[in-house]
Amino acid sequence: MKLQISKWLQDLGIACSIASLFTLFFRLSDFAWITKSVYHIPVFFVIVFLLGLVIAEDVRKIFKKVFLYEKRKVKRPIWQVGVGFIFFLAQISAVMVFNTELTQPQLGGMPLFLVFAFMNAFMLTVIYEEIFYCKEKAKEVNE
Repeated sequence: MKLQISKWLQDLGIACSIASLFTLFFRLSDFAWITKSVYHIPVFFVIVFLLGLVIAEDVRKIFKKVFLYEKRKVKRPIWQVGVGFIFFLAQISAVMVFNTELTQPQLGGMPLFLVFAFMNAFMLTVIYEEIFYCKEKAKEVNE
């Protein structure tokens, strides 16, 4: 059950990132009319998010093949970076679509939302690991 929820959360993060980035690209282009909003939610975002949910699992599997994840002896470090990157990218892309006023440079030329997204992604990765992979640590200690 935990593995199913873990994959579901990863797929949601990937779908959110895909939808937000495509919406942002269209909003910055000559096709900005595609991203009209209803109740401050772009319709294009909703459509691409639903399509992103369909392909999210395939995207995850492709990245595992590209980085030779299955052939590695120690699989955890690449997993931790992957989940952290999913959390980071989902936060950044959601801010770029829904709260563009937060993207102003505030910290020596770096938008402050990047710093908060990095800190949040780190904390979410630690919490995520404690929830879904606590039994593996117990097994390693017992051995």
